Amino acid sequence: MKKIKPEMRQKPERPAANEKRIRISDDLLWGTHPVVEALNQEPDRVTEVILVKERHGKKQEEIVELARKAGVKLTFVPALRLTGEGASQVRHQGVVARTSASALMEFDQLVDKFAAQVAAGQRPRLIVCDSLQDPHNLGAIIRSALASGASGVVLTRERSAPLGGAAAKTSAGAMSHIDISQVTNLATALQKLKKAGAWIFGAIKDETAQSLYSTDLNVPACIVVGSEGKGIRPLVRKECDILVSIPMVGTLDSLNSSVAAAVILFEALRQSLTVGE
Repeated sequence: MKKIKPEMRQKPERPAANEKRIRISDDLLWGTHPVVEALNQEPDRVTEVILVKERHGKKQEEIVELARKAGVKLTFVPALRLTGEGASQVRHQGVVARTSASALMEFDQLVDKFAAQVAAGQRPRLIVCDSLQDPHNLGAIIRSALASGASGVVLTRERSAPLGGAAAKTSAGAMSHIDISQVTNLATALQKLKKAGAWIFGAIKDETAQSLYSTDLNVPACIVVGSEGKGIRPLVRKECDILVSIPMVGTLDSLNSSVAAAVILFEALRQSLTVGE
């Protein structure tokens, strides 16, 4: 057997300093013309535009202007590389866009809709995901939200899983049938929902929290679940009217974010169905 000399072995390619690596997926668009077209035709489906900051030109300027006009998150990076199957054949031209499987709703529009439901004597429910970064968890929560009768989902614009690809697949089509909105400042968003008549429930694992099963959820409710690792952030937690926890037995001390959200959402549904019995 012929031996390969050490100097002949191919060394793994090292990423450039501060290089942004993005894996090709169903929710990704790349190249100036496709991104411009998406921002012109379906801006409500574009959740983020990522640009190489050293690239300049009329198309790049147009993309920035269109994104800002549509309220789309803009991220500038020193360098950009796509990875995954077929990545070597891709020319991204220094611009990539993440898209949602369905159009997003403006947050103020979602708040107005919530307020109108409250004024009509209804008890709408929203699920809020604070910096949830696992797309499978996000998709599962959206699916549970629709199945349990929630009227909408609120997500953070920063530090949140993309709304296409894995999240869309895990939601099993639910993403196209429920109102979804992204916000930049979640604490401020919760304040607006309070003014619209919402009670804010924060899901935490803490002995000081109120048991889910002794909590009245049969009100206009906004249920907040935190990220997989850190949970609800302190500033968001301060905006919660009631902190609730799910009683558990055994040695486990927490549940997956999507499982916890489902338990709370369906307890809220159960309470709404038993009113008047």
